[in-house]
Amino acid sequence: MSIGEMLAATVPMVRTLNLEYLETTPERAVLSLPDQGDFHNHIGGPHAGAMFTLAESASGAIVLAAFGDQLSRAVPLAVSAEIAYKKVALGPVRATATLGRPIADVVAELDEGKRPEFPVAVAIQREDGAVTGEMTVIWTLRPNG
Repeated sequence: MSIGEMLAATVPMVRTLNLEYLETTPERAVLSLPDQGDFHNHIGGPHAGAMFTLAESASGAIVLAAFGDQLSRAVPLAVSAEIAYKKVALGPVRATATLGRPIADVVAELDEGKRPEFPVAVAIQREDGAVTGEMTVIWTLRPNG
């Protein structure tokens, strides 16, 4: 089962918004939010809350891809998130997430008994490639026990 399939099966908001997992690797996660009238805002584009969920979901997908092998000893948790809406989004939108720190550095901190934090940057784009939003999510790996 892929990370996208697992998240679609276990996270109700992913199913509610019909998010599509296009790519999920430790280097990059790409998700798509289809154009759906039920989730439009007052100007006919995707609602800000739907775009936030899309971007946060992309950040979670890359975290699982990068640190899934650490789940037996740590739980990934979002610490904070900041989003900026840059341009009007109409139609389907895509979120691309990238890690802000090398995986090895984060795992080394975990090995030292620390609770590492790391940023995930997410760009939200329209079909024409224009960036409509940018999000940064700070994640942590909380050691078990």
